[in-house]
Amino acid sequence: MAEIILNVDVREGVGTGGARAARRAGMVPGVLYGGDKAPVAISVNERDFRKSLYTGKLLGHLVTLKYGKETQPVIARDVQFDPVSDRPLHFDLMRVDEKQTIKIDIPVRFINDDQCEAFRQGGSLEIVRHSVEVRVRADDIPEDLIVDLSGHKLGDIIRWTDLKGAEKVEPTITDRDFVIASIKTSSAAISAAADEAQEAEVAAEAAEVEATEQAAASEDTAEG
Repeated sequence: MAEIILNVDVREGVGTGGARAARRAGMVPGVLYGGDKAPVAISVNERDFRKSLYTGKLLGHLVTLKYGKETQPVIARDVQFDPVSDRPLHFDLMRVDEKQTIKIDIPVRFINDDQCEAFRQGGSLEIVRHSVEVRVRADDIPEDLIVDLSGHKLGDIIRWTDLKGAEKVEPTITDRDFVIASIKTSSAAISAAADEAQEAEVAAEAAEVEATEQAAASEDTAEG
């Protein structure tokens, strides 16, 4: 994968007024934080930022931030978009050391659905987790975690240990082999009791994910 370099400028103006001024100048405002240094208001040329963003390799990956002759490894943590134009409005970068272990969400990707016999038998995929929070060294972050659907059957529950590409990461959930997805089936295909048990476990995992996301959203609202 080609290295992504973000050439940044330090913004003089902060707050809403400073951010608007940066956007009028064709820049995307952002904040650099983390490590033992104070947060710094920065900006990036919008055209260059879009190019990096739409490669799909920016968010959640190790990126080199460049300011003049200085460089710093960072992780792009968040990008906010205009809900109408989809224009990037603001971004957050976190300072890291390349060898540092960090917590980050890795997306789950499902492959070979056309080779899954269960779908031809009327099964459907119910995804519980579209991403998984893991601990990983900053320079070892995988692109995604893979679920190969080709070998799965009706009624299967897909768990953490079924994922491929997770050799260098450790999930933050350690007390169980948690659910990623399931291949739902009707009670005509398996017993009603087994069907109910499958649905109950998947529902419990989905409720936990929803509660975690709501708690994170509440924290973000409180911080804002």
